[in-house]
Amino acid sequence: MDVRTSFAAQTYAQARSAAAPQPQSGGAGAGFAKLAGDFAQTLAQGEQTARAAMTGGADPHALVQALAASELAVETAVTVRDKVVEAYQEILRMPV
Repeated sequence: MDVRTSFAAQTYAQARSAAAPQPQSGGAGAGFAKLAGDFAQTLAQGEQTARAAMTGGADPHALVQALAASELAVETAVTVRDKVVEAYQEILRMPV
């Protein structure tokens, strides 16, 4: 066996492992999962603050802040949903 061929094969094997894709801990799926978790947490905090305000455990200012945060979260989710539906409908209208 030629030394140059052996050296080329060894160099190729090293370059191949260096160029291999690295597994990602996150990605799009993880980003959406975190987004959905944050949305659910915001709504849960709003409900908890509303219950506390009804029983006298929270001041009205905290209730207004929690309701505003919940409203903003819901409006954002609805806007994103509308954009996704719009994009899907646009894809369906594309000619094959």
